Amino acid sequence: MSIAFIDLAAQQKRIKPRIDAAIAKVLAHGAYVMGPEVREFEAQMAAFAGAKHALSCANGTEALVLPLMAWGVGPGDAVFCPSFTFAATGEVIPWIGASPVFVDILPDTYNMDPDALEGAIQAIKAEGKLTPKAVIAVDLFGQPADYPAIAAIARRHGLKLISDSAQGFGCTLNGKHPGAWADVTTTSFFPAKPLGCYGDGGAVLTDDDWLAERIDSLRVHGKAVASDLAGRTFDHDPKYLNMRVGLNSRLDTIQAAILIEKLAIFADEIEARNAIASRYAAGLAGSVAAAPLVIEGGVSIWAQYTIEHENRDGLAAHLKVLGIPTAAYYPMPMHVQDCYSFYPQPGGLPVSEAKAKTVLSLPMHPYLDETTQGKIIDGVRSFNG
Repeated sequence: MSIAFIDLAAQQKRIKPRIDAAIAKVLAHGAYVMGPEVREFEAQMAAFAGAKHALSCANGTEALVLPLMAWGVGPGDAVFCPSFTFAATGEVIPWIGASPVFVDILPDTYNMDPDALEGAIQAIKAEGKLTPKAVIAVDLFGQPADYPAIAAIARRHGLKLISDSAQGFGCTLNGKHPGAWADVTTTSFFPAKPLGCYGDGGAVLTDDDWLAERIDSLRVHGKAVASDLAGRTFDHDPKYLNMRVGLNSRLDTIQAAILIEKLAIFADEIEARNAIASRYAAGLAGSVAAAPLVIEGGVSIWAQYTIEHENRDGLAAHLKVLGIPTAAYYPMPMHVQDCYSFYPQPGGLPVSEAKAKTVLSLPMHPYLDETTQGKIIDGVRSFNG
């Protein structure tokens, strides 16, 4: 019997009757785009994260670009982000004509290094070619970045702060969600994410009323919103009064209906993920170069359980023979790839480059039973390469 890297089938089995009923309800009312389940899910999601507004969108990548568009970030502007992350984090910056500035990570949590961020901002300011505008911190592998430190730096330099929580929605630091520090939290509902739908989807969360209204406009082709209509008469659907250049970035109603049912069990799944992570930590002690370290005061949602090994590729091959799947996330950080290599990377990114050669993620999901996990642990411990 093969071992699943992420077992979506086990989760579906748990809630299949509710999922089927939710989809059937959408098919019955026929409001397939921005239907009532979308608003219901947005309200529940905002409540879960302690945010004033949650605005769903088509995917996690567009969730990142929407606030940048709303703030008017564009040509000549710099947006600081890690390189050791999925391409979506950095690729949205050139979309709007701005420049990503790549920042190194901490060697233990793999999240943005606040000191490296400060140094990169100072270097860009000193060079004078770009205007610093925003920071995108990533909650890599499910745990929160060092938001108190990063937010303090962003505020000191007058920069907006986005929490890219595509892998980390639900994580907390000192009992608070990233939105307690960030201007915006974004997430992805790609199926493999801890809170994933059965297709593409994403969301933006914020406490900023103006920003929420502007993003609501931008996600529907720049439609007129309440502030646009104040003092003017327009008797037609406001989507036909286009106030700004926007996107078509809406969450399908069926996906929202599925996410409502998944959100209902999400807290329980986070608890299960943490129990599984604890078993990994105990079982792998002394057998790997490094096991995951969670920031002090942090609660990870363990999108991945990522270890380090000096012979990462050898270990992966060994586990494959045993029927154990693995994944080497980000073997080429963004700043070394041809299409991004010419963007600024002040001071270099030696930690990102080193970790890209050693990290390996093991199977992780809330339904990983102790027997199966024991086989994975034994497989890692049996490697002598």
